[in-house]
Amino acid sequence: MHATRTTDHDPPSAEPPDARPRVFEARGLTKVYTMGEVQVHALRGVDLDLHEGELLVLLGPSGSGKSTLLNILGGLDTPTAGQVRYHNQDLARASDAELTRYRRDHVGFIFQFYNLIPSLTARENVALVTEIARDPMQPGDALAMVNLTDRMDHFPSQLSGGEQQRVAIARAIAKRPQILLCDEPTGALDVHTGIIVLEAIDRVNRELGTATAVITHNAVIADMADRVVSLSDGNIAREHHNDRRVPANKLTW
Repeated sequence: MHATRTTDHDPPSAEPPDARPRVFEARGLTKVYTMGEVQVHALRGVDLDLHEGELLVLLGPSGSGKSTLLNILGGLDTPTAGQVRYHNQDLARASDAELTRYRRDHVGFIFQFYNLIPSLTARENVALVTEIARDPMQPGDALAMVNLTDRMDHFPSQLSGGEQQRVAIARAIAKRPQILLCDEPTGALDVHTGIIVLEAIDRVNRELGTATAVITHNAVIADMADRVVSLSDGNIAREHHNDRRVPANKLTW
């Protein structure tokens, strides 16, 4: 588990994230979609690891393969070829039932749109997950992680967009997932609200030690990551490590 740091910029870590055990090991990931007589190559032999406690940002324009890669890591899709292992489980060859258990027990998802149930309060939306999880947080504790203690009995229509997204984060982390996968989590938000949401994701990564992958087209967000992977046309175009992670509240775009 990571301790909370109070400096504006983190010091270089004594143990870089890529020295920690792997959560994911993907090799030769290929995904081809057939649309009539046309084949669309979304991924073209991608190799990627994700390590315990790491915050990884996946950058790239629309159509670069980011969402396809995230969906495969999350067990929402399977590759056409290649391997993707979560610890010792081969997700590429898992059955539908095995992938359902994997998603339920190990993965938290955050999407651009919040997908909250309008007739339920923030607390009740989070409780939907805690009722089926093996070792859940209390819904109130999850909402406290994203600074929504005073809003937990409000309905989605009574919450701002940023507050709704933070409820979605609380819902995702309430089952204590090993992996948090975020698909354009600030895409529908203004800059100020987006930074508040990124602060919540950063706090979860640091305090719970949750391996986190964030996909975005916004290159500024890369500064808050341990490692940045840029995709282009289904390939990894480049990769680099940040010596220091910039706190989300220091980002500007």
